[in-house]
Amino acid sequence: MNRIESVSKKILSFWMVALLLFPLNLLAQNPPAAMADKFRADGKIYIVILVIITIFIGIIVYLFSLERKIKRLEREHNIK
Repeated sequence: MNRIESVSKKILSFWMVALLLFPLNLLAQNPPAAMADKFRADGKIYIVILVIITIFIGIIVYLFSLERKIKRLEREHNIK
C-alpha cells in the first residue's frame, strides 16, 4: 500500500508541475531576438554555439570525474 501511495504522489506532483509550466510555453511565443538575427547574419552564431557546447562538455566531464571520485571513496569506506 505504501508503494502505491508513493507512486501516486509522484504522478500527482508530475502533473502539478506540468500544469504549472504549461502557461510558460504560451508566453514564449515572442518574435526572435534582434541580437540572434545579428549573430546569424554575421556568421557568429556558430561561435556562440561552439562556446555553449564546450561549456556543456566541460560540465559533463566534471560530473563524470566527480562521480568516479565518489565511487572510489565509497569503496574505500566500505573496505575499512
